[in-house]
Amino acid sequence: MTFLIVTSVQHILQNGAYFAYAPYVREMNIWLKHVDKVIIVAPINNQKVSPIHLQYQHKSLQFLPIDEFNIKTLKETIKTVFKIPKIAFKLFFAMKKANHIHLRCPGNVGLIGLLIQILFPSKTKTAKYAGNWDPKAKANLSYRLQKYLLSTTFLTKNMNVLVYGQWENQTNNIKPFFTASYLESDKEVLQKKELSEKIKIIFVGTLSVGKRPLYAIQVIEQLLKRNHEIEFSIYGEGSERNLLEKYISKNSLAKNIFLKGNQTAENIKKAYQESHFMLLPSESEGWPKVVAEAMFWGCVPIATSVSCVPYMLDFGQRGLFLDIDLHNDTNTISGLFQSEKRFQEMMKNGVEWSRKYTLDYFEQDIKLLLQS
Repeated sequence: MTFLIVTSVQHILQNGAYFAYAPYVREMNIWLKHVDKVIIVAPINNQKVSPIHLQYQHKSLQFLPIDEFNIKTLKETIKTVFKIPKIAFKLFFAMKKANHIHLRCPGNVGLIGLLIQILFPSKTKTAKYAGNWDPKAKANLSYRLQKYLLSTTFLTKNMNVLVYGQWENQTNNIKPFFTASYLESDKEVLQKKELSEKIKIIFVGTLSVGKRPLYAIQVIEQLLKRNHEIEFSIYGEGSERNLLEKYISKNSLAKNIFLKGNQTAENIKKAYQESHFMLLPSESEGWPKVVAEAMFWGCVPIATSVSCVPYMLDFGQRGLFLDIDLHNDTNTISGLFQSEKRFQEMMKNGVEWSRKYTLDYFEQDIKLLLQS
């Protein structure tokens, strides 16, 4: 089988090997174990490989680089008009060669791929919609168009569309799915955690406006003012880092709040194992893998109620929800700090649920999709 991947994910070429964002590549490498040849159509840049990147694992891999594009400014829109025909041409011939077409959505490249795949109604296809599939969620025009094409079976034939969460009134090709990070063999005995100890909280994610890392720091600041003994570690890099550094310095928080930067998966795993809570006040999510990962290691999530997060947290049985109201959220979290029984129940419930979604289970589902 020749397996085609169409994605907007940025790739890096180093020493003859291709690298990309580790969680995405880790997932794709599972798909690639069950195919003979791989074609990837994606953007490539001159970045250096860092701990957040991972290498594709396949003996027969062909990479077709395309230019990045967007329509954020008039200048970029004009450039895009000239780039799209070349991208569409590459996608058409890549799809012609492929036995199975796999689209990664939402994204600019995914949108073009969705339009081109209409010309190949008989080819087997899958699409992974890694964003928020909630029909009631606000989305830009591109995302709405991609959702429309994915769920319009007259245009998009022979395709299984994998989405996060279970939603009512969906077409037959829309399949609830998940993302896994750990194997069955990774299930170690959990470290004992009690709220009588110094409370360890972590943030794991990109330091971007949408993830609200500054709000996370402000919540911790308010909890410290209530004399809770807290150690807050922030894992990740991004455009907000300088702002966070200044805020921590200005408000004398350096004794309790630590910017750890990008770390290896092993270091993040250790952080989950040692922490009581994981704080995620993001504006939007698809399937936030950090929520599932945290629960796998007995780290209770405190997150916003977006996308499928309410389902993941069993509507409050496996974690807390944030209102993005500083006073209310501080009260809610402080209240949990004072209830050891409730904390232990949430931790137990989260561990039991998240440990069902292993990479072994994930791989079995992927094999079925490739055989369908």
